[in-house]
Amino acid sequence: MGFTISKKYNDADPRKLPDWQVADIAEETMPTVAEWQDKLGLKKDEIIPMGRLCKLDFMKIIDRLKSKSDGKYIEVTAITPTPLGEGKTTTSMGLMEGLGKRGKNVGGCIRQPSGGPTMNIKGTAAGGGKSLLIPMTEFSLGLTGDINDITNAHNLAMVALNARMQHERNYDDAELAKRKLKRLDVDPANVEMGWVMDFCAQGLRNIVMGLGGKMDGFLMQSKFGITVSSELMATLSIVRDLKDLRERLGKIIVAYDKKGKPVTTTDLEVAGAMCAWMRNTINPTLMMTTEYQPCLVHAGPFANIAVGQSSIIGDRIGLKMFDYHITESGFAADIGFEKFWNVKCRLSGLVPNVSILTATIRALKMHGGGPKVVAGLPIPQEYTKENLALLEKGIVNMTHLIGVIKKSGISPVVCINAFHTDTKDEIAMVRKYAEQAGARVALSEHWLKGGDGALELADVVMEACKDKPNLKFLYPLEMPLRQRVETVAKEVYGAAGVSWTPEAEAKAKRFEADPALKDFNTMMVKTHLSLTHDPAIKGVPKGWILPVRDVLIFAGAKFLCPMTGAISLMPGTSSDPAFRRVDVDVNTGKVTGLF
Repeated sequence: MGFTISKKYNDADPRKLPDWQVADIAEETMPTVAEWQDKLGLKKDEIIPMGRLCKLDFMKIIDRLKSKSDGKYIEVTAITPTPLGEGKTTTSMGLMEGLGKRGKNVGGCIRQPSGGPTMNIKGTAAGGGKSLLIPMTEFSLGLTGDINDITNAHNLAMVALNARMQHERNYDDAELAKRKLKRLDVDPANVEMGWVMDFCAQGLRNIVMGLGGKMDGFLMQSKFGITVSSELMATLSIVRDLKDLRERLGKIIVAYDKKGKPVTTTDLEVAGAMCAWMRNTINPTLMMTTEYQPCLVHAGPFANIAVGQSSIIGDRIGLKMFDYHITESGFAADIGFEKFWNVKCRLSGLVPNVSILTATIRALKMHGGGPKVVAGLPIPQEYTKENLALLEKGIVNMTHLIGVIKKSGISPVVCINAFHTDTKDEIAMVRKYAEQAGARVALSEHWLKGGDGALELADVVMEACKDKPNLKFLYPLEMPLRQRVETVAKEVYGAAGVSWTPEAEAKAKRFEADPALKDFNTMMVKTHLSLTHDPAIKGVPKGWILPVRDVLIFAGAKFLCPMTGAISLMPGTSSDPAFRRVDVDVNTGKVTGLF
């Protein structure tokens, strides 16, 4: 049995209320931590209370449930994003609510949102309408501190590096030996890491640090990335336990010495302290939908510049706790799903039953050549009136990505995330083409109606879960890096080939020749706004070449990251950021304006 939902929430109309107000109504009667402990059958020492929220002690729970069979494993992805939206998190929440209405033991795990997008143009990523994750304020503003802990752990490595470089400059070998320091002889022109913060701050992309006297650090060029692009965040998303985290943190390459040898966090004697900062991050946070289905939140790496998945830990524990476990991949199927398929599943050993491709009719129209959408101006009528010709042209993006999912051996389900402006003929057209491409299809009105609107989606997903999964990876790990990149470019993005800058190709050759890197996974870095490297190109272009300009190495996570296009590890803040509308009611303390 589920928790009781209030009449006030049932009567709430998301067409008339902003998301934060819908969340407030649901939060008035949301279950307590103690009620969740009883509902989920958790032991007292498996709960770590944190205000209105709690973390789950992963290692205790997974040990207790280790002999229990896994539930059904469902992944949610989407068509290529547009400013009109596709709604992966809304669909994830709606599906949990729909399966809950069917009386199923359902839960999920999604990523923690970054403060950068939350305070910029994307918003909180908590879903929308009656398919929201609550409590929304905590979810949007730091949650239980994981991103803050990762920021501190990452920056501690840079503190250790710059301090060591200063001391090696100021002291001779005899003095270093007295201080029990080994000379690392770091090359200041070959520092791999930079600093991180969890906001979009384009002014920090390239900096000079250490200005002043010889006691003010080492003078050098440096940089900032957003925390969710940090190797530490990527590492958290793929570790199996605390021991695995500690071992990987010690292998992170911070810089290179003047002979080209890596300088690691272990060399800097900082890996243990970094793990101390991150010790609590291995435990997922327990949250819930607005209809009170449990949902874990764990890890938050971007998908265009990182792995884009909630954690393997979250999925391992969710598959033991729930009969249907839903996880979400960042951005579209060419990026998030590809990494879920070829990286996360390979590392976890978990086999998915279903992949849901979320699509909206108006986003498909934009892929068909629809007019540009400008923030603050009315949406052009092409997106609010029936236009079958425009829709038919854009559907190729959906059918291409259905084909990508099918290559993995996972059963695809297309979720038509409904808007009130969608017409019967438009819906019928999407159904026809999706079914012709080999996918099951469901129309879902979860945004407007919550679980009641997601019953068709729930039924179709349950039926698809009966298919026997036949997971097969796109490439073997034995395949050389450049060949892997070309395989992904051609088979997933639809490119005609790949070009490499001389610097990138030289790095790739060096990595291919290093036997220690043979089991490293390939983590493509590409814009999420197009199948190509150019965010302006929509639909499914043909005959184009994917340019690779660099290859990063994450030695702790064991990732080689080919960089394509003009991707930056530090996004910029727009001229109309979300923080302009966020405030606090000084009488109640409630945060307003989140979306």
